[in-house]
Amino acid sequence: MKTPSLCLAAIAGLIAVIHPAHARTPYDGSWDLVFVTQTGACDPSYNFTVNISDGIVSHPNLVRFWGQVARSGAVRASVAVSNRYAAGSGRLSGRTGRGTWSGYSGRARCAGYWIARRNRW
Repeated sequence: MKTPSLCLAAIAGLIAVIHPAHARTPYDGSWDLVFVTQTGACDPSYNFTVNISDGIVSHPNLVRFWGQVARSGAVRASVAVSNRYAAGSGRLSGRTGRGTWSGYSGRARCAGYWIARRNRW
C-alpha cells in the first residue's frame, strides 16, 4: 500500500548534521528536494521544499522534524509523524545535493535516495 505520509516523513527526514551550525552557512536558503523510493510500499517519488537558515533545516508544516547542515555540506535529518518515521543523510555541494533515506509507516519499511537543488534568490 502506498503511503504519502511515509514519503513526506522520509523526505523531511533527510536533512540534518553531525555538528551543530551556529552561524550562517553557505547552504542557507530555499532548496527543492526530490525523494525517490527504491524499496518498500511508498509512493515512487515525492517533491517538496525546505529552508536552511544558520545551518538549521526546517519545513513549515512539520513539527517533529530535526535537521542540520554542517559547513562541510554534510546533512542529517529525521522526522516523526504519528506512527511514521524517517531519517536520512547526505551531502550538499554548491547548488545541488544527494543522499539516502529510510523509514517506516507502521510495519511497512521503505528506503531510497534523494536529490536537492538550491532555489535561485
